Parts: sequence; structure tokens; C-alpha cells
Amino acid sequence: MPQRPGPPRPADGTGLPQYGRPADQPAREPYGPPAREPYGRPSGDRPQFGPTGRPASAAEAPTTFLPAVPPGRPSVTGPALDSTALMGAVPRMPESDDPGGADAEPAEPPRPRRGERVVQLRAEQTGEGYKSVYSELTRPSIWTRLRTGVRVTGEVLITFGLVVLLFAGYEVWGKSAIVDAHQNDLDRQLAQAWGASGDPTVAPTATASASATSKPKPPVHGKPLAGLYIPKLDKNWVVVEGVTQEDIRYAPGHYPDSAMPGEVGNFSVAGHRNRATFWRLDELDSGDAIVVEGKTNWYVYKVYKSRIVKPNQVEVVAPVPMEPDAKPTKKLLSLTTCNPKFDNYQRLIIHAELDRTEAKSAGRPAELGA
Repeated sequence: MPQRPGPPRPADGTGLPQYGRPADQPAREPYGPPAREPYGRPSGDRPQFGPTGRPASAAEAPTTFLPAVPPGRPSVTGPALDSTALMGAVPRMPESDDPGGADAEPAEPPRPRRGERVVQLRAEQTGEGYKSVYSELTRPSIWTRLRTGVRVTGEVLITFGLVVLLFAGYEVWGKSAIVDAHQNDLDRQLAQAWGASGDPTVAPTATASASATSKPKPPVHGKPLAGLYIPKLDKNWVVVEGVTQEDIRYAPGHYPDSAMPGEVGNFSVAGHRNRATFWRLDELDSGDAIVVEGKTNWYVYKVYKSRIVKPNQVEVVAPVPMEPDAKPTKKLLSLTTCNPKFDNYQRLIIHAELDRTEAKSAGRPAELGA
């Protein structure tokens, strides 16, 4: 089909026909901002390429064969739209005048105005060491210190209470079990010292009678000496010789300078104030019986007085209590222990006087039961 010839085209490429208007009418400005030239090179310097791929001359430029672009449409020959062209423009970062770049030290922060509080986010060195934002934000207040003091005090009191409970448990159960074990061992030693059979009801042999008339040997420290019974407290112990801490650790001890059981003078015995020994000694009243077991006899004493004295009042164990220079005429018994319980700044003294003496061959005294 033959094509209809179009209007003549000027040689300089101007006055190209536009869609929808005659060629003799002036072109309207397209909508929107005018098209900008691509970055980096003016439009006049852009090279044109021919069909062979080589740069074409101005006469061979293919722009004379391109149709006109309707208003409002992007130009074919204009720059290609970037994928972010429809998004907001991203502002460029201001260029720093510091020649050191990113490796240079940061600029000094502006000084705070009056009334503003500045908290250092980075740790800074001070006279007390390094401080950070956490040390500023967690600075203890008066209420924080008060709560800390109350918490520490509570922990100390709880710890102290546990220590007291452990000590009380040791005094009640632990120490009593240890003392009972040692008392059983001392009882066997005392039975062996008094006779091979260990039976107190057996009459002594002729050799034993002969030895009884001779002067007895002085007792050895720490060795069992006699038996001590308090029927009211349902307690009994083996008394050892000596009153040092080592001697009376597990048993009552006899004062070495005092009289022996049944002799004229003051048979004095000391013991610790614990559950296993003289814990309930303050419960004794006048008339209560205290029985001492010897090698061949039972000695029954009756309580007549109790007193509380200072630790340095040693005259309570004199042959005549509280009268060191007096001559003894009675057969007495004195029990001494610490007072009050769990302390030792006083001494509790129980005085008793010999009521009667019974031979062991006749059996046990009535106070001890059958």
C-alpha cells in the first residue's frame, strides 16, 4: 500500500511533527519539571552511534528518525529512570572538613547549657577509676543504703540464730552422748580398780582387808575415784581426780586438797554446767539426798545449804566452808558448778552433810532403790 508523504522536515531537526497537533503550531511545555541532562556530561558532548556500532557523525545521527514524544510521557532519548526516582530524595551526608577521616578523634561535644544534665555513655577515667553511665544511674540513695543495712543485719541475725541452735543441739544431744560414752568407760575402769569381779556386793578378801588397814595411795589425776548419785535428778557419774579442764571434760572432778568420801572435812567436787553433768544442780533443796559410792561403803549426804558466790571465793571448798582457818569437825560434801547457765561469771555451791554410812555388802541404799 503506498504511503502518504509527510510534511517536509527541516535539515536541523527542528519543527518535528507532534502527535495530535499540526506542525505549524507551537509545542506546549510538557507537564512536570523539565527533563534534566544526565550527570557527568553535557548533552552536546554525548556521542551518537550508527548502525555499525561506531560513532556517527552529526549528519548520520539517528535522532531525525525518532518520533516525537507525547506530552507527559518520558523522552526516549532522556536519561533512564533510577529505581528510586519515585522515592524521596536522600540527602547527602555532609562532608567533614577533618582531613583525618573516620580514623580521626571525634570532635569535642558541645558544652551543656545551664540546667542540663549530661550522662557519659562511654566509660571515662576519674580519680576513683573508670565510671560509666551505669555508675551514675545506679548511684545508691539513702533508702537504698537503708534497705541494704536492714538486709545485712537480717542475714547476720539469721546466721547468729543458726549458730546458737547448733550450739544448743550440741549441748543437748552431742555432748551428752560423748559424756555418756566416757562415763561408761570410766565405770569399767572403776570396777577393775575395786576388784576383779566388779561386783560391789562381794565381800572383800583377806588380802583386800589387809590392804584396807594400810594407808591408801594418793589418787592419780584423771583416774576414776568414786561414784556420785543424785536420786532427785535421776543422775549418776563417776568422779575422777583433779579439776583441770582436761580432768573434768567428761566427768566431775575431785579437788585434790579436799577430804575423801566419808572423811572428816569437805569432800568437794566440781563439774561443768552442761546437760550431761551439773545442768540441773539448782533444783536441789534442803533435805535432798546425795549418795557417794566408795570401794566398800555407801555414803549418804543430805543437802543443807546452797549459795551463789564469785569465782574467786575459793573458801567454799575449805574444810569448813567459808571459814578457811577453822578446824573441821563434820563430814561434808560440796558440789560446785558455773552459774548462770551458758555463762561462768558466778559459781553455784551445794553443801551437804553426811547422814549415814552403809556397807556395800548390805545392798544399795534406800535412796537409790532396790
